[in-house]
Amino acid sequence: MSTPLSRTFTFVDGSWLEGNPALVGPRSHVFWLGSSVFDGARWFEGLAPDLDRHAARVNRSALALGLNPTVSPEEIVRLTHEGLGRFDGETAVYIRPMYWAEDGGYMGVPADPETTRFCLCLYESPMIASAGFSLTLSPFRRPTPESMPTLAKAGCLYPNNARAIREAVSRGFDNALVRDAIGNVAETGTSNVFIARDGVATTPVPNGSFLDGITRQRVIALLRADGMEVVERSLTPADFAQADEIFSTGNHSKVVPVTRFEERVLPVGPVCERARELYWRFARETGKSAAPAALTEVRG
Repeated sequence: MSTPLSRTFTFVDGSWLEGNPALVGPRSHVFWLGSSVFDGARWFEGLAPDLDRHAARVNRSALALGLNPTVSPEEIVRLTHEGLGRFDGETAVYIRPMYWAEDGGYMGVPADPETTRFCLCLYESPMIASAGFSLTLSPFRRPTPESMPTLAKAGCLYPNNARAIREAVSRGFDNALVRDAIGNVAETGTSNVFIARDGVATTPVPNGSFLDGITRQRVIALLRADGMEVVERSLTPADFAQADEIFSTGNHSKVVPVTRFEERVLPVGPVCERARELYWRFARETGKSAAPAALTEVRG
């Protein structure tokens, strides 16, 4: 039995549709060969921080996958404001612009960029509580840039993340710590990851095997501007085993602590708490105009 959908609106082919509209068929390239990219932004508490950066990144992802981005970042932002007016203004909304290919090129395998389609899907999705989650080292690895389109936020990358999470859950954990091809830590199955030790925050240096997240970049900048040392370098599982605290950053719930790594219980430490405080301050100072005006305009 499928889970009932939360309230959802999708802009496609010039119209807003409610629910989960059928957009592709079995002959669609994306259906059988996975030519899709997406991005994820958030609206919560009347805020949509870094929406413009998420809109720009989905277009870069499209190009990296050989698609033709047909909607400007500015128009994606405008449409998002328009669509937010269809919601109650209370529940957090996930903002997901997407591109995919309908047809293929040589022998059907590469996407034909001239058949690229776009949609913008907005749906209610409450923020995850900041109580934290458990983490275990995954036996699965991130692909290299030579083996997968790692510079794109591409749908074809996520089955690998999914199997890492499923394996972790089967052993009683919430999420998985995933390494790159040579054994350095890359990310969790759903987000970028940080450790802190002796008051210094450290995070894996982007090496092409994982997405250098927008929230990750924002948190690094905020912590540094606040006077904290933030180091980007290669990290091993041993670094995580010895960390004073571990936390993750990502679009879905921004800054969330890791409260258990393997069998070791971890506190919600001061670096994580400061990162979360700084992020929420940034969001409230910069994202206030992202939705309330749209709500007023659309509802009249």
